[in-house]
Amino acid sequence: MPDSHTTPTADFAGHLEQIAKARLACIGDVMLDRFIYGTVDRISPEAPIPVLRVERERAMLGGAGNVARNLTALGARTCFLTVVGRDEAGRMVTQLVGEEESIEAHLLVESERRTTIKLRYIAGSHQLLRADDEEVRAISPATIADLLVRAEADLETSGGLVISDYGKGVLTDAVLTRLVELARDKGRPVVIDPKGADYSRYTGATILTPNRKELAEASRMPIGTDEEVVAAAEKIIRDCGVGMILVTRSQDGMTLVRRDAPPLHLKAAAREVYDVSGAGDTVVAMLAAALAAGVPVEAAAELANIAAGIVVGKTGTAVAQAAEVLSALHARSLMSMDHKSCTLTEAAETVRGWRAQGLKIGFTNGCFDLLHPGHVSLLRQARNACDRLVVGLNSDASVKRLKGKERPIQSEAARAAVLGSLASVDMVVVFGEDTPLTLIEALKPDVLVKGADYTVDTVVGADIVQAYGGRIVLATLEDGFSTTGTIARMTGKG
Repeated sequence: MPDSHTTPTADFAGHLEQIAKARLACIGDVMLDRFIYGTVDRISPEAPIPVLRVERERAMLGGAGNVARNLTALGARTCFLTVVGRDEAGRMVTQLVGEEESIEAHLLVESERRTTIKLRYIAGSHQLLRADDEEVRAISPATIADLLVRAEADLETSGGLVISDYGKGVLTDAVLTRLVELARDKGRPVVIDPKGADYSRYTGATILTPNRKELAEASRMPIGTDEEVVAAAEKIIRDCGVGMILVTRSQDGMTLVRRDAPPLHLKAAAREVYDVSGAGDTVVAMLAAALAAGVPVEAAAELANIAAGIVVGKTGTAVAQAAEVLSALHARSLMSMDHKSCTLTEAAETVRGWRAQGLKIGFTNGCFDLLHPGHVSLLRQARNACDRLVVGLNSDASVKRLKGKERPIQSEAARAAVLGSLASVDMVVVFGEDTPLTLIEALKPDVLVKGADYTVDTVVGADIVQAYGGRIVLATLEDGFSTTGTIARMTGKG
């Protein structure tokens, strides 16, 4: 597959900030996802099947509800419109939606309708069985009328429409046609996660997000190669009157096909797949939020690809947080320059391995804009106080907030590469917040190191580290060295 189109990480950070300001209308089939977790250590004497010893249960929003959850995780505000039954599952869905502060929900109730439940039995990270309790039936004319009135009102204040079609009856042909018309009349992008083999139902949509199997069924064409995927998508665009297709291709990444532009192939972002449940929801949510925020479709597809890679690395119906997406983007940019840079998730896993070997973990942080002897001395002292040293590095946006609009002088990728070249540094993790508190809470270092210009009481995270028995080290400073002073001398202001 050709290399993916790439955009500078700084642009992606700006896009994520815009996404967090977006508002979307999300409409579709909601369901209740229930997970039964346990362990398997024997085979049933009644049949050759595993016996799951149940340890815990969890209920989550599924279907269109999971799309809404993903939008919330990105910081976007969501107007969620769906239909539930007057049953226990419907009440549970209502409760779960109510727990999401960024979701304004309109849950229409049909007394005779059965709310869909998907029950999954899981041992470790392996799904043993899924049982579906559902009723596929079109919603009533009265409900359709109510839904469309509310949708039109919601679209007045929304930047885009995302439709999650699971084929349970909420999105009838008439409902789909009218929703697309309403959105197009208001100039809103329409992003649809499709279902079934008849994509003419989605005529007028801005973009569809089928997976490889769905594309094959809808186009009735082979999809084994890049060229075949593009040809099948072009057929859908031509025959069904949609603007674009973003094909999700599992381990082969994604392919964006447009009317008047060359196809864009994106390499898979996942390193290890644990569970693909809900990955399609994540893709459609990120894509819709990005387009609603005015992000170019190429960058929107790239963000969706990164988000999907995060979600399939988790178990259950998971979401991708905006901070996780930004961290993954940082890591991707940095890895080309330095193998010591990683995401917080990867850092936590590595630190667990170090601890299992009995190694003592140290942590320090800073902007490290122009590395000077004072920095080198601080890092050397920090490394001497532990067996492995993790350095938290302020992102470009974080440095700008802390130091002013003219900083940083060097990009986070360059700063991380320089830090990673030092023997005293074992790992670099970029963070976007103003303080490294999240990193400290996640990594739980045995030793927290800062310069002697701090006191123990003023070191961020000192109370947390000391509470579990860690210690604080205040490193001796080298006189005459500071980044601010160096920049002042370079600019003639010092």
